[in-house]
Amino acid sequence: MKRIAAGFLGLFLMVGCAEEVVKKPENLIPKEKMADILNDLAILNASTSAASNKFEDSGINIMEFLYKKYGIDSVQFSQSDLYYASVPLEYQSIYENIDAKLEERTKIMEERSMKKNDSIRKVNEARKDSLNANKDKKKVVPTKP
Repeated sequence: MKRIAAGFLGLFLMVGCAEEVVKKPENLIPKEKMADILNDLAILNASTSAASNKFEDSGINIMEFLYKKYGIDSVQFSQSDLYYASVPLEYQSIYENIDAKLEERTKIMEERSMKKNDSIRKVNEARKDSLNANKDKKKVVPTKP
């Protein structure tokens, strides 16, 4: 009896979990494009928090910018986002893709920053050496009469 109940419960869970919560929209944004949009959205939101005055002064609306850049509208974005959110494994893979892109971009920016700092340090050391060399040349050695 317990095996039969467990079998029905298992079957019920498999059927219930396989059921679509949200119907797939006709104009669904492809997964890769959705990842690009959400990646750009994350970067723009971070930029906005760092330089909110610049965005306000320029009158740029982040979402309108993204809609125009990717050739979509707000309804298509909302429906696609809702659909992907209703399929947790799809949404997770999208965000893992975004995370990988952001990590790669961060790594590139850190490498550029290190190169720039190294260049500045080398220039400053060369300047300091040059100044010290000039000081040594200008030193007057007292002569004995």
